Amino acid sequence: MGRKMWREWAVMAGALVVAGLVFVPGMVLSQGVEESRTLVIEGQAGQVPVMRLRGKSYVELEALARLTHGSLSFNGNQVTLTMPGSGATTVTGEKSEFSKEFLRAGIEEMGMIREWRIVLTNAVQNGIPIGDDWMSIYREPVLRNLRLASVAASTDADRSVYQLLSNEYENMKKLSDRFVAAHTAQNYMPPDSLKSDPLNEQILSCARSLAAMVASGQFVDDGSCH
Repeated sequence: MGRKMWREWAVMAGALVVAGLVFVPGMVLSQGVEESRTLVIEGQAGQVPVMRLRGKSYVELEALARLTHGSLSFNGNQVTLTMPGSGATTVTGEKSEFSKEFLRAGIEEMGMIREWRIVLTNAVQNGIPIGDDWMSIYREPVLRNLRLASVAASTDADRSVYQLLSNEYENMKKLSDRFVAAHTAQNYMPPDSLKSDPLNEQILSCARSLAAMVASGQFVDDGSCH
């Protein structure tokens, strides 16, 4: 069942509870029953009985909770029905999508990390000394933009991708720091040092994964950014 339909069902169920149209075990409706029906929720296996009484519909709360994989809690004369997807995340809007502000910051961050890696790769392949002052020209703007992406993150998907972007930044920093350290210690680094380098390959895999998420508009963690 689509998210919109599920939200409408969650709101309807909440309204039923408030209006007193859903009954709990032990509540007897013995008079004036007009007919019996069944309630089927799309996407859920099973059904629950629905009773019509004086023009209104009633369902048994425990059966409804079982059908929706929800739970019941009792506090004095108050009964609370909690259903998956009926919390604040679903009611307040779609939280599994990327916000425009974060998507813009995330795409920019990915591009800056890519540029940083290309510069590092070219320097290694051409035997150019790699000092920290040079790498900081790329590292520091990437870090600033990562912080902007953190501020822009407003949905669950945003926050999940932000963590992957943070991992990508940390891995790129480790790779860069390795060559800076080698230059400082005057250690020779072969031009093909990045060939089949596990960390470099992980950075590339993560970049492809993030790009695929941007293209699809959906968060899918395939583990390549961890």
